[in-house]
Order: sequence, then C-alpha cells, then structure tokens
Amino acid sequence: MRNLLLTLLVLAAPVVAEPWRVVGDEQFAPYSFVTIDDETPRGLDVELVDAVLREAQVPYEIRLYPWERVKRMLDRGDVQMAFQLAGTPQRQQQYLLVGPLRSGSTVFMTTAKTAIEDWQDLDDLSPYVIGQVRGYAYEEKFDRAALSRDTSAQNPRQLVSMLLAGRIDIIVGDHAQLLYFVREQRAQEQVRVLPRALIQMPRFVAFAKDDTEHARQFSEALVRLREAGTLEQIQQRWMQ
Repeated sequence: MRNLLLTLLVLAAPVVAEPWRVVGDEQFAPYSFVTIDDETPRGLDVELVDAVLREAQVPYEIRLYPWERVKRMLDRGDVQMAFQLAGTPQRQQQYLLVGPLRSGSTVFMTTAKTAIEDWQDLDDLSPYVIGQVRGYAYEEKFDRAALSRDTSAQNPRQLVSMLLAGRIDIIVGDHAQLLYFVREQRAQEQVRVLPRALIQMPRFVAFAKDDTEHARQFSEALVRLREAGTLEQIQQRWMQ
C-alpha cells in the first residue's frame, strides 16, 4: 500500500521541462557578444532570440561561446538550438534551419592601399588576399571560388585589425558588423566598402536535423512576433 501511494505521488507530480540550451557566437557584435567584464549575452540577435523564446513560453538559457565551439555543441547534441547561421546550402544540409531571424548585407571592405574600386565577377578579386573568419560560411560561389584567402582570423574583430595592419588586402563580412569594429578602433577614414555587395544573407537559427518539435515551437512563435511587428521594433532600436 505504501509503495502504491509513493507511485501515485510520483505520477501526480508536475513534470518540469528541461530548459532549452541555446548558444550563439560571443564575438559577433553588434548581433551577439559579451564584454571583458561581463559574460551576459548582448546584441540584436540575442534580443530577437530572447523575444521569440519568451513568446514560445519555453524555459531556456542563452550562452555565447567561440563560433567553432558553438557548431561542435550543436553537432554533438549538447544544445537544442544555435544562432545565427547563414542560410547557405551547406548549412541547410547540416541542420534544420528556422527563420530567417533577420537578414544582413555581406560586403567586401578594403583600404586606400588596395587599387580595386569595385568588382563585377569573383575573378576581379583574384589578385588580392581576402581575409575571412575561420569556419564562417559566406556565399556558395564565393566559398568555392579559387581565391587567395587568409583564414587565420578567429573572429570579425580580429579580421578588421588584420586589415588595418595591412596584413591582408580585402576582408569579407556583414556590413553592419564590420563597421561596428571599425568604429571601435576609430578607423572610419581608413577603410572603404566596395559598392557591390556579395549577397543579402538571411540568418537562421539551427536545430538538429531530426529535432522537428523544438523547431516547430520556435517557428510558430517567430511568425507571431514578425506579424505583430515586434521583431522590426527590436531591429530598429539596434540600428539607430
């Protein structure tokens, strides 16, 4: 009788859902970043993801790590969700992508020391060393092009520093992000962005390929907030 009572109590106890473990890039300002003195996740994408998860009414915790670690954690199943992945065919093959959360313009940035004024074909970039962040995906044709590349940068801030130091000729990245790090170093007059963008790149959140339930919950909440105009309000505040 006592064992039966214990069994009934266990069955009647409320089931507490495990919080979603959500991870993003710690060096992707102004979209996601931490400071030296404070590891609290900050940034536009952090606020967008936070708003969607609150709308979905699920328990969650957001943490930011180096990008290569973010991908490993998602691949190993250590986390339920990662953000902010580029919507490339490679990423679509690897993960279940939901979104886009937002879009950004991927551009080429250089300095006065480089003669190029603009580009029409990727071959126009072949005389130059192009810096990019190790492990990042940019655009399918660009990623496959036979160009001279420097992939030693671990994050976009380091990439900008390498350009300013003259170690590379051109860098590629999100327009708003590259300008953020240029302003951080007060180097606006030293750089210029080539007029033609590489791509308008949608950014997604990612789940494991078979994790359709978490993806559904996030997707439905994302649609509701987009229709309500909440996501646009958050973006406008960060881009002012």
